[in-house]
Amino acid sequence: MAKEKPRTKVVPSSGNVFADLGITNAEEKQTKVRLAFAINQIIANKRLSQASAARSLEVNQPKISALRNYQLEGFSVERLMNFLTALDRDVEIVIRPKAKSRKTARILVTAA
Repeated sequence: MAKEKPRTKVVPSSGNVFADLGITNAEEKQTKVRLAFAINQIIANKRLSQASAARSLEVNQPKISALRNYQLEGFSVERLMNFLTALDRDVEIVIRPKAKSRKTARILVTAA
């Protein structure tokens, strides 16, 4: 008779992997990652080298390398939003009441 495998408990995601892992400042970290993802997509779609992206964003090339590797400790949310406007993207911030179905309010970043 075959041994029965132990059951793994499956827990649904909150939608924020950082919060699910219990990391502090989870909302800010997720916001930074989503902004960086949008920036990296734009740079890739424009086929910019790291050097030319650095010139466009008025930073040095190692900052672009850090951004591409999602090493975001040295970047504020505001700075990342400024990078998006430097890349000819509008950034909209919409404030509204939280959904009653959620316990806490959230920060959500979506790219169009």
